Amino acid sequence: MSEAKKIEILKDILGAYSKAGQEYLFKCPFPSCNHHKKKLSVNLDKDKYKCWICESAGSTHRLVKRYGSFLQQQNWKELTGVIEVSQFEKIILEQSVPQEIEKEQILELPPEFISLCNRNFGLSNSIPLKYLQNRGVEKEDILRWKIGYCPSGEYEGRIIVPSFNLDGDCNYFIARNYERKGFKYKNPPQNKDLIFNELMVDWEEDIVITEGVFDAIKIENAIPILGSSLREGSKIFGQIIKHDPAVYMALDPDAESKEFKMIESLLKYGIEVYKIPVKPYKDVGEMSKEEFLTRKKNATIIKNTDYLLLDKIMSI
Repeated sequence: MSEAKKIEILKDILGAYSKAGQEYLFKCPFPSCNHHKKKLSVNLDKDKYKCWICESAGSTHRLVKRYGSFLQQQNWKELTGVIEVSQFEKIILEQSVPQEIEKEQILELPPEFISLCNRNFGLSNSIPLKYLQNRGVEKEDILRWKIGYCPSGEYEGRIIVPSFNLDGDCNYFIARNYERKGFKYKNPPQNKDLIFNELMVDWEEDIVITEGVFDAIKIENAIPILGSSLREGSKIFGQIIKHDPAVYMALDPDAESKEFKMIESLLKYGIEVYKIPVKPYKDVGEMSKEEFLTRKKNATIIKNTDYLLLDKIMSI
């Protein structure tokens, strides 16, 4: 019955269809695809669509969201059990303890901070530069992420990667030891509930979620969560729900159980989620950019009923 109702909704949106096995075939609605034949294949069991002409692909609910009316979207959500985005704020408020609205934090970089975005590129024997080069961080990455280091002071011997909010103000930074002395990281004590380098995030494009900043540096449009959890009440989660991008999860293999819970939470709100396998690497930062792009291209889409498949992917 549910499948029949879904097909009726798709028929109202996309027009007449034909069927081939488990696939329902429609004319592709995307403006870039003017093919007159039914080349858009929809598989409701897998919750996927794919056009064999323009190669557009994704989860079926996003197709409904893009081309369906408000009523059609609501009916689809009832059939699929997706939580209303309008309910998100209510749910978060119920989970949160009432508190005063916190002003966004603004930080000063350490006074000893030296940028690597200028003449310091000429210091080929620079220990900080060699450290970055050994991690696969290129000159373009250094410029884009405004990376520097501290040769002295509280953050002596550490690479500094600053975060900038939408106004271009520094709201956080990570400080990574490059001299193998003491703890790896010595970060400022400010609240980490922020979107690291939100100034560079394009919410209209796919988003990649990573654990650390050095993972995100190698990726276009990536957000490091500065840990291994993504709470439903966090700023990152809220903006994902608001903008509804496709989300690619690329956390370290040792955080797979937490990653599973994050995926489950995102699926509740109808977010299109993909799993990028990281093994046998210990994190994305160990991969080349080319290797990551290949894995992203071949990432597996996860749906609400796909938990067994997710377990299988994680065991690879």
